[in-house]
Amino acid sequence: MKLNFKKPQGLTLPVKLFNLLNVEIARTTIPKSTFNSITFNFRDDDYSASTGGYHPVEIRVEKQPTDKAARDYWQLIYVTDFSYQGSPYPELEKEIDACFVSNRVHSLYRGWLAHHDGQELLKLFIDNFIEYYSMNTYNVTINLD
Repeated sequence: MKLNFKKPQGLTLPVKLFNLLNVEIARTTIPKSTFNSITFNFRDDDYSASTGGYHPVEIRVEKQPTDKAARDYWQLIYVTDFSYQGSPYPELEKEIDACFVSNRVHSLYRGWLAHHDGQELLKLFIDNFIEYYSMNTYNVTINLD
């Protein structure tokens, strides 16, 4: 299966991100049942609150309605970076959350960012994520809904 993406209009993303999602979906056995959303979870098994590591990342895409003659298109819904926060009992919280429905980026430390600031943070985060992925840092799981 190949995902045909409807590229986000408000937040720019590199083609490499879409390519890596297609690599991961190609590695997955796809059931014959219908599904309308896919959630990709990228995890570093060694990441912990005490020793650090690579933050978990979650990416969700949803099928966009088309007429029966057209091919399916998928649209990014969100990309979220999680990190351990708090003490004495740290929990995973959203550190960076890019919402492609509202075309906004939220930072744990600064709240909702102005468009330019959000785009810069998203670019830095995605470029780093792609590099970590290329280093085989993550174990990937995919959930179909």
